[in-house]
Amino acid sequence: MFLHVIDAEYVRDYVIRIRFNDGTEGEVDLEDELEGEVFGPLKTLENFRAFSVDRVLGTIVWKNGADLAPEFLYGKVQRASPASRAGSTG
Repeated sequence: MFLHVIDAEYVRDYVIRIRFNDGTEGEVDLEDELEGEVFGPLKTLENFRAFSVDRVLGTIVWKNGADLAPEFLYGKVQRASPASRAGSTG
């Protein structure tokens, strides 16, 4: 199965709650990922909060062209909450 982000919502600071097409969901803190030319501008919370779910790419994207692979986000969800499995809300 290919992983796709199907829903995402802003939680606080640089944390986004993400739900995947396999039912897995959880929160990811992306503060440490905001480096470099593409991601650096997202350190401004106003820019960071302006993400959306791109249904074609199957991940979250920002207006400046930044995006993160769904597999990367899935790994962060799993590391942040190993109990986060299909159907879990925690």
